[in-house]
Amino acid sequence: MSDGSTLDHHSPYETPLHRDESALAGMWLFLASEALLFGGLFLVCLIYSHTRAGGWALGVRHTNLAIGAVNTLILITSSAVFTMAVEAARRGDNRRVVRAGLGAAALGLAFLALKGIEWGQEFGENLFPGPRFALHGPDFGGAELFYSFYFLATFLHGMHMVVGIGLILWISRKAHRQAFSPAWNTPVDVVGLYWSFVDLIWMLLFPLLYLIGRA
Repeated sequence: MSDGSTLDHHSPYETPLHRDESALAGMWLFLASEALLFGGLFLVCLIYSHTRAGGWALGVRHTNLAIGAVNTLILITSSAVFTMAVEAARRGDNRRVVRAGLGAAALGLAFLALKGIEWGQEFGENLFPGPRFALHGPDFGGAELFYSFYFLATFLHGMHMVVGIGLILWISRKAHRQAFSPAWNTPVDVVGLYWSFVDLIWMLLFPLLYLIGRA
């Protein structure tokens, strides 16, 4: 089995370095397109948090700050743990890559579990926008708008989390098979970039959905 440090005769790349640089550039390009997606969402959220400030603040005050804060710590820790996997892969320490990868994936699953609990509470309190929306008063429209963005943003982020966990488990499986070495560890770098991006998106979502207007 090839360790990825060499090319076969049918490879479209001139050298292993060309292949690895192309993989990293491809991930950066993909993340740039994702930044445009989330950037538009953040911009709309910021606009409405000012133009519909009363309703936005009303919605923010009904989010679960404790779960949001714990999930923030979980994601920061998960990114730090996967950074250990990246460093281990560069040394060719596949055993440590497996440990760090599984640790990062477990933390990601914990994040999703807490988010599922939070969503369950919000559905139980009729905070999903629609005819049974629980919040009333003069700021009703702004609060419903807030929760429309809240559920859309957290759903999109959650889907990216699912993909990221799947990629980390794939990396862990390859490391279990002793796939990485100092000569070839690009897949770990690529997945590390993606996982850091998912973490960064949550760092931006957290103040927008849990803090702005809460006081």
